[in-house]
Amino acid sequence: MLPMKVPYGAVPKGNATKEYIESLHLKPGQVVYKCPKCCSIKPDRAHHCSVCKRCIRKMDHHCPWVNNCVGENNQKYFVLFTMYIALISLHALIMAGFHFIFCFEQDWAKCSSFSPPTTVILLILLCFEGLLFFIFTAVMFGTQVHSICTDETGIEQLKKEERRWAKKSKWMNLKVVFGHPFSIAWLNPLAVPEHGKSDLFQYIV
Repeated sequence: MLPMKVPYGAVPKGNATKEYIESLHLKPGQVVYKCPKCCSIKPDRAHHCSVCKRCIRKMDHHCPWVNNCVGENNQKYFVLFTMYIALISLHALIMAGFHFIFCFEQDWAKCSSFSPPTTVILLILLCFEGLLFFIFTAVMFGTQVHSICTDETGIEQLKKEERRWAKKSKWMNLKVVFGHPFSIAWLNPLAVPEHGKSDLFQYIV
């Protein structure tokens, strides 16, 4: 098993000490929440991950495929990961279909180094695997985009938590995750989102 990495958007562990809370110079009546499991000051919309053993800001879910939590600082990369896997799977399906048509119209001995029955079985397995990955990643991509547009994480939807944060437009929610302004960097998994002068708290009611 791969070693667990520090999750993106992770809250520092064990910072809910009396000294640290006093250093925050809280206003009278201001309340801070403490996570009893990892002894951290729990920000609004943060949830404790039982796998990572710490609180994650805007945690959507823990993904075993990437061995990490999907949260505030890495949701863009997870969305692009699911999108590109879905596109690659679709491409594999199309290529397998074209190859099957080519073999059907031509001599089977010329289209593959395997025997015709073996070629058919391999093509069927490839189509099944490609379709399986395409459906899975396409559904994950759709749910993530919906989660971003509604500004509600998977855990918040599951627990039906009451919205206590400002309501923003769908376009603003996308810019919060992918960066501001809109650019080709939205599709680049190596580009860190730049928020520029966008107001993350701008909202419409």
